Order: sequence, then structure tokens, then C-alpha cells
Amino acid sequence: MKVGVIMGGVSSEREISLKSGRGILGSIDKNKYEVVEVILDSKQDIFEKAKGLDFALLALHGEFGEDGTVQAILEAMDIPYSGCGPLTSGLCMDKNMSKKILKEGNIPTAPWTTVKDLDKIDYEKIEEIGYPLFIKPNSGGSSVATFLIKDKSEIYDAVKEVLKYDKEAMIEKYIKGEEYTSFILNGEVFPTISIKTENEFFDYEAKYSQDGKGAKEEVVYLDKDLQEKVNEVSKKCWDAFNCRVYVRVDVIISEGVPYVLELNTLPGMTATSLIPQSAKARGIEYSELIDKIIEYSLA
Repeated sequence: MKVGVIMGGVSSEREISLKSGRGILGSIDKNKYEVVEVILDSKQDIFEKAKGLDFALLALHGEFGEDGTVQAILEAMDIPYSGCGPLTSGLCMDKNMSKKILKEGNIPTAPWTTVKDLDKIDYEKIEEIGYPLFIKPNSGGSSVATFLIKDKSEIYDAVKEVLKYDKEAMIEKYIKGEEYTSFILNGEVFPTISIKTENEFFDYEAKYSQDGKGAKEEVVYLDKDLQEKVNEVSKKCWDAFNCRVYVRVDVIISEGVPYVLELNTLPGMTATSLIPQSAKARGIEYSELIDKIIEYSLA
């Protein structure tokens, strides 16, 4: 089977995508597949570079990767690919839309508002939400252009900066608590991973630094009741968004309640990423995890 590991792309998360792709290339069983490195430098590249593939293993992040666009193109080209379909991908990429679905499904999530125009910042609504709060791209990831705001005077500049990266800024209540992530593979919730950082929040440096400044990430086994709550919320997310193959659900636990931050339909697969760690805790090595992602994608 000719498997193309598709990476790069045009989003602000290009560098992380390249790291994810190289992580996969270094671990995929080359005895089982004819493996091709596919680096996208423009949107048009997908049409030429994906030709002739039997399967597309997506290591893309951000716009034109996680937003369902590439998935729709690959479907039109009749090339099977890894992970969720176009609609699920698009909804999960759009934080505003995904939080509306969470709210509708009675799944706890932090209060929020959005803004598309500097002249239309709703300071009244922001006061209602209360400080501290986050301002970040509505459709971004990897904590790029994410600001922790503690005072009204910081809002304008933060929104201005975020709108350089995205058409819409998400303004969301900061919930104080412990951060965790749930990996779900083929509908099964895998061991929970705790994320701890000495930084104020799980920012870009904490996510990707390998010089001692990175976050401490480890598999944890929570108290029975709390673990059941986390697993239940994760499974509700899987069902509500009609996920397939695999997804990562990020949560903050505050006063015994898991609040969903977001769903990642193409979570990071770098050397420091959470997914391979969670799989390993279940006895599944990285190369076997890749096998399973391909197998479930083709099912």
C-alpha cells in the first residue's frame, strides 16, 4: 500500500506539522507500506502530490489541514485518509461552533464570546465573563497567538494581534484547574494524560520545548468517580461531533467538573506529543498506533 505522510501546509502551525510528519515517518513500519513524504507548500500541491496514493496519512495542523478542506479534496480524488471527515473536522476547528455544540449537548465548557472587528469588541459581555480570560484565534491551535488577559486595558491589543492570524478572535473565561487530555481511538477512551507546566498556561513553549521548559505530561489514573466523569465527557464529545478513527479531547478539571476546552481531530504526533504516550500506557507502541489509525480509517 502506497502511504503518503502529508505534512507542512500553509497555516501558522506549519512547523509543528512538519515535526508531526517526521515523527510518523520515523516510526511507521516501512516493511508494511511503501511510504512517501508529501510536503505541501501551497494549497494547490495537494492535487498533484497526492496523486497515486493508496492512503493519505494526515499530519497537517491548522487551516487547510484540520478544517476539513483537505479531507473533502481527498474524498473527491477518491483517496482514503486518516481521521475524521470534512464536517467533523470543520466543526472542531471552529472553536465558536464547537462550543455551541458542547453547550447544546450539556457538556461543560467555559463561557465565551467572539469578535471579528476591532471596532465591535463587546466590553460589556467581556465584563460579564470576568477576568482572567483568554484571547486566541477562533480556528487556530498549538497556542499560537494565545493571550492570558487580566485587565480591560490589555484586550484591544490582544484582539488586534489575534486578528492577524484569524478572521475571528475567541474570548473565553479562564477556568482555574488542572489540565488533562483524553485520547479516543475508534470510540475507546484511552488512559488520561495530565499536563502540568510552570508557565501560566499550556502555551507554545510548554507544548513544544525540549530544553527543560516544556510541560510535564504523564499518564494518570484519577479517582474512580472523576475518571468516570472524564471518560463520559470524552465519549459524549466523540458522539456529539460524529468523530471517526481518533480524536483528542482537552479538558480542565475545576472543582470536580471536567470542562471541555476543545477537540483535536488531527492531534500532534511529535516526539513530545500526548497521543503516543496515551497509547503506550495501553501497551501500544507508536508504529502499532499508526497501523491501527490506518486500519480504522479504511474500515
